[in-house]
Amino acid sequence: MEENKITEEPAAPVQKKNAELVRVVKFVLFSASAGLIEMGAFALLNETLHLDYWVSYLIALVLSVLWNFTLNRKFTFRSAANVPVAMLKVAAYYLVFTPLSSWLEHVYTMQWGWNEYLATAANMALNLITEFLYQRFFVFGNSLDTQEK
Repeated sequence: MEENKITEEPAAPVQKKNAELVRVVKFVLFSASAGLIEMGAFALLNETLHLDYWVSYLIALVLSVLWNFTLNRKFTFRSAANVPVAMLKVAAYYLVFTPLSSWLEHVYTMQWGWNEYLATAANMALNLITEFLYQRFFVFGNSLDTQEK
């Protein structure tokens, strides 16, 4: 009987670890789709409509944020938290991230001579890591997996 106890106890931490791995994979995949939306919107606005670089970047960023928030709230974090409150928390993240990333875009392209798409990709990678941590632990930390199936 004690052998069963010993073998059963590690199952809970393993399941929790697997659930977090699945959560990270979902976040990365949804973020990749948001990245495609951001790059597509950026290309359309920058190359086709010839809008100013910063305007193109900011519009593309907003579109990708809305897409990413919607999918990740529902499918990755499965949160039943108050949507307006959660969105305000995400907006607070972007109140910091957007000026920082805009400044970084300027440094990458104007000071370091990077290609505009490489600069955008670098900011997208920074965004992926920091936004996952922010949403996982702050926005949805207390409401993970509370959405009814």
